[in-house]
Parts: sequence; C-alpha cells; structure tokens
Amino acid sequence: MELSTIKQVYLVGIGGIGMSGLARYFQKRGCEVCGYDRTRTALTDALEAEGIAITFTDSAEEIPVRFREKDPSLLVIYTPAIPRDSAILNYFADKGFELKKRSEVLGIISKGMFTIAVAGTHGKTTTSTIVAHILKHSKFDCTAFLGGIASNYNSNILFGDNDVMVVEADEYDRSFLRLHPDIAIITSMDADHLDIYGDDEHVKESFRLFAAQLKKGGRLIHKQGLPLESGDFKYSAGQTAEVQATNVQIKEGTFFFDFVNAEHHIQDIEFGLPGLHNIENATAAIQAALLLDIDPEKIKAALKDFRGVKRRFEYILKTGNTVFIDDYAHHPEELRACIAGVRRLYPDKKLTVLFQPHLYSRTRDFAEGFAEVLDTADHLILLDIYPARELPIPGVSSEIISGKMILDNKEICGKDEALEIVKNSKPELLLTVGAGDIDTLIRPLKEILENV
Repeated sequence: MELSTIKQVYLVGIGGIGMSGLARYFQKRGCEVCGYDRTRTALTDALEAEGIAITFTDSAEEIPVRFREKDPSLLVIYTPAIPRDSAILNYFADKGFELKKRSEVLGIISKGMFTIAVAGTHGKTTTSTIVAHILKHSKFDCTAFLGGIASNYNSNILFGDNDVMVVEADEYDRSFLRLHPDIAIITSMDADHLDIYGDDEHVKESFRLFAAQLKKGGRLIHKQGLPLESGDFKYSAGQTAEVQATNVQIKEGTFFFDFVNAEHHIQDIEFGLPGLHNIENATAAIQAALLLDIDPEKIKAALKDFRGVKRRFEYILKTGNTVFIDDYAHHPEELRACIAGVRRLYPDKKLTVLFQPHLYSRTRDFAEGFAEVLDTADHLILLDIYPARELPIPGVSSEIISGKMILDNKEICGKDEALEIVKNSKPELLLTVGAGDIDTLIRPLKEILENV
C-alpha cells in the first residue's frame, strides 16, 4: 500500500501511545480517522477533542458503516496488544481486510525518508524525544513518532517540512525489523518480552538483526558494552568510551556534563533530566545530531531547553516538604536507574515507592530482579499486577515479588487502599512507577500530598 493512496484509517487500539501518534499523523494528512479502544483515557479524550471518533465498545456494529466495506483507500491498523478475540479486530480479519501492524505502517511512512531509529529495552522513548527536540529546536527540523508525550510539545508526534524522520523502534513482537534506518541508536539489550522471545539470547539476536538493517552507509550508535559485533560509535556516561559524558555534576538540583568524542568537546551542558542513565541518553542523541552537522552550540541550547517526557522522571509535585516523581519504569533495570537517580538527588529523604507490576509473564520472569531493586526503597506500596494483553498465570501475583524481598516496610494492596496509605503516611519523597494504569492515581495522589 502506498502512502498517497490512503484516505481512510481505522485503528484498533487507538488509545495506545504509538497508535495515537499514527491517528494524529493521518488526520494531519487529511484522512478520515476513527478507531476503538477498550478504556477512555486522557489520551483518547485528547484525540476526540481533535475530531477523531472513538468507540469504547468492542462490537462490529460500532464500526462506522463507511468503514465496513473493503476499499483500496482504507487502511486498518491494529496493535498486538489487542486481544485476539476482539470482535472489531475479527470483523476486519473475517471480511478479508488487509490488516497492518503499527510497525508496518511506520515502514510505509519512512520509505524514502532519512530515518533515525532509536531502539532499546529501555531508554528509547527519552532518547528519541531528545533527538527530535534537538532537531526541532536547532531549526534542522524533522517528523517524529515518539513513545511518550514530549513535554516541550505536549504531543507524541511532531510534524516537519523536510524528509527526516525520528522514530522509536519497538522491539516488542520484533516490530523494529520493519525499519531500515540511516542512523540507528541502541540504548540497551536487557532481557524482556520473554513471552515473545522465549529467552535472553533471542532478544539479543533480534537487536543484532535490527543493527544489520541499516541502509548502505548508515551509522550505528550504541551503548558501550552491548553484545554487538559492530558499531560506529559506542557511548557511555560511566565508562571510557569513544563517545563519552564526563565531568557530571549536580548544581542546585540540575545535572551538568561535558560531551567528548574524537572531534568535539562540548563543555558545561545543562540538562534537566536527572540520573546518569538520562545523561547517557543525551550523549547518544548528541552524537546523532553531530552526524547531521548540527552546530554544537545549538545542541547545547536545545538540551538546556529540554523539558522531558511525560511519565519519564516527571516531577508531579516539588515543594519544601514533599517531592512526588512519576516514571514509566516497568523492568528491573529501569527501576534500578530511576531509583538511583532519585537517591542521588535526594539522599537524605525517606523514599516511598508505589509500584504496579506490568504483565503476569514479566512478573514471573523477573520476580527476583524486581525484589532486589525494590528492597532499596524505604517503604514499598505494591499494587496488583496490571494484566494488559495477558490472561492470569496460575501462581503469579504481586506476592511472588514481595515474598522474595528483605524489606519489612511493605504492603500489597489495591489502588483505593494505596491512596489511603499515602494519605496516612504523608511521604516526603514519593515515586510512582509502572506501565499499566497507575497513571490514574497521579492526580488524586497530588491532591492528597498538596494538602499534607
């Protein structure tokens, strides 16, 4: 299917962060766009406010009549997160519609464009957003499909006037193998999505295949120490590397660092996102921008102006008495980096962590890792598992994390009870983490803490 032939778009799972970006993209192109999702969220509210019709009932009768007949100008996109027994998804499948995954559609869009693709089991959303912001702020420009809401633009998609595209390359379901980038960044290759891959080695092999898909003359930027045979630029913020962040300092709660590679030394870069892992993300983004010949001073100015990504170390409340930070971390290594960043900024405050495990399979596969990192909290409030696309797995619950922990000051509860616990305990430093629907607690938690 050619991009120019698409006039109507139906998205099954339109409320997902990646799918909603596609909805906005096609609406911007003048297509008629509508879709289905199972729950109403702030993101679906925003799409509806922008004129996109959404149904929240999984019934074929909810599909607009004009979308029910096959037409060469109609594109149906679905996310693998939609259950296979979805009535709407099966209507399109049974009627013989051509169904495209988000990754396939990104492949169609990127055809003929200079593509910068950012992959990694964690760090890809922040890194791709930093790259896109540098290109926008410096006036180089780009179109960008992001896996989070960029705070500078309050959107997960940016529109540009040139042929440069920045895209988050998702490893789930091997989706990123649809892309053939000109510049690829790989931030991490930790075991994850073992329900898809089976084991750690198959995860690594998929990333190696992604790295091999660079266009002729393309450049690979990857974190120092990853098990990749090749790479034009290896970066680090904690080890010696050919691309390196050095002289990392905290001044009045803000991180500063120097960037060094064989050709450049950019000094005293001010960067608002806390944590060494975010300094590393910025280091990779700087290298990508330098490959586009963007002036170092413009890069430095863009990083100073960068305001982060929603739910990526996002300050919800910061007063003299209380600090409340929210983060999307849902893998043990993401949690480790996030908690380390919080501890570095607030070493003297007692840390309460409110965590919602995401997926039964991930909880089962990484229970020991979750227990180890959550033991570093002073107080843990552990929610029930958010199932997402999965059915329950016998014997798998939040109890298997709690049971492996040493920390005594912990409790497992539902969301309503969690609000009561926070209200009664009045934490001075609260970190909410998880990729499920824990974000629905942010507003009530903020209201509670504002009245402490």
